[in-house]
Amino acid sequence: MTILVTGATGKLGRLVVEALLERNVPAEQIVAGGRNTARLADLAQLGVQVRTMDYSDPASLREAFVGIEKVLLVSGNEPGPRVAQHLDVIETAKDAGVQLLAYTSIPNADTTTMALASDHQETERALRNSGIPHVLLRNGWYLENYTEQLEGYLQHGSVFGSAGEGRLNGATRADLAQAAAAVLLAEDQAGQVYELGGEESFTLGDLAREVSAATGQTVTYQDLPEEDFSHVLVGAGVPDFFAKILADSDRGIARGDLLVEGNALSTLIGRPATTLGEAVHAAAAELATQQA
Repeated sequence: MTILVTGATGKLGRLVVEALLERNVPAEQIVAGGRNTARLADLAQLGVQVRTMDYSDPASLREAFVGIEKVLLVSGNEPGPRVAQHLDVIETAKDAGVQLLAYTSIPNADTTTMALASDHQETERALRNSGIPHVLLRNGWYLENYTEQLEGYLQHGSVFGSAGEGRLNGATRADLAQAAAAVLLAEDQAGQVYELGGEESFTLGDLAREVSAATGQTVTYQDLPEEDFSHVLVGAGVPDFFAKILADSDRGIARGDLLVEGNALSTLIGRPATTLGEAVHAAAAELATQQA
């Protein structure tokens, strides 16, 4: 069985390759695809097949899919253009006779009205219409979306957002990567839909309290109108179009769009998922080490 992980030069894709290796998949049966294969040199040294792959280059897709039986399609990182890219990958996978395609989608894709979800909804629709055996990994919000902002929270003494008291189930990239590896190695996955998130939901107020507990510095949650939060993000260097998407996503959190029910993630990885508190404390320890 040969497994292709797309976007392996990105954070999630690379973690999936590493998770497959941890699960004793022979390195030569793993294909790591990415645009800049120089970033995959260490994986190549382990015996992983490394193939140049660009979602916008159909020729590279055809070459990358030669001999592939299962594929993880990690969603592209450009809202809007990625839909056409995903469709090209799906068409290539169909032509290659792929036995299973797993796609990283968004929670509650059937019902959410978040702007960020539209690309995922179109991709899921294309998969259903393609006839390719597929499985949907509806990944919850990365906890790293918050922990990677820890220094900024401490600088301002605040977590800014527009989520109100809305709750969500976040998960670390590492946990979601382990779940993807488990699905790729399991039998009879076609047609499965996994809503993936931690067992413990939280609000952004909870996030602020965890940051305070982990660092000893008081940090509060400042809830803002959506437009005001968008302006804050732009002021922090986020491009205007993406700031609006992120602010809209916070309103989605307020509606419960990212609230995941069930324990699919912990079941797939065989242990409790990393909690918000654990992730924040780990990030705080790392930041303290960097600043020492």
